[in-house]
Amino acid sequence: MAGLCVRSVLVTGANRGLGLGFVQHFLKMPNPPQWIFAGCRDPKGQRSQELQNLASKHPNIIIIPLGRCPEVGILCPSSSGNVEGAAPLPCATSMCAPVPSVSSQAFLPLLKKAAQGSPGSGLSCSKAAIVNMSSYAGSIEDVYVWEFGQVVSYRCSKAALNMLTKCQSLAYKEHGILCVTFHPGWVQTDMGGGGSFKPPLTVDDSVQGMLKVLSSISEKDTGTFLDWEGKVLPW
Repeated sequence: MAGLCVRSVLVTGANRGLGLGFVQHFLKMPNPPQWIFAGCRDPKGQRSQELQNLASKHPNIIIIPLGRCPEVGILCPSSSGNVEGAAPLPCATSMCAPVPSVSSQAFLPLLKKAAQGSPGSGLSCSKAAIVNMSSYAGSIEDVYVWEFGQVVSYRCSKAALNMLTKCQSLAYKEHGILCVTFHPGWVQTDMGGGGSFKPPLTVDDSVQGMLKVLSSISEKDTGTFLDWEGKVLPW
């Protein structure tokens, strides 16, 4: 994670699970982001208590209310184009997940400005990037763990998110914005921890792995589907 330099970041679903994990790990960075915009649906609710506690101790955390957003992820002040579903952020560097199109359109100018204001010509997450949180379940080629759970609507939504990422990578490359999508692994969260099987990954393991990957990816990786350890997954 030493190679990742983030000035500002938007985290959606920041009150729990992977979103909260990202907020916590950004705070632990040697040089934490100047601003962490933590978005969630009910900022003052009981399920946001841990996030509220963090914000009371760290003035660089700004909690913002978001509309319904089933995807959890992060955002890099990148910018650009008219591809909807991207989410953006103010200032120099950050990462994001899909949010309603109205919000994404509102943020796009800030993402574009961030990319233009960052030094260097190559793509990286320390410059500007959009990082979408997907799932291996969205792989059309593998139809991963079909026997374990068919969950067709979930698979379709993630396959669509993967296509969005690919489109973003093509539309935003000329603006200096890196776009990737992640499978975070099977993680011990409210969503992933149900049933009789315990997920093998903790939130810390998954988030640490993804941040390590984000610190090393470059222009050649834009538009790819990666797992939390950096392995390229089939679409």
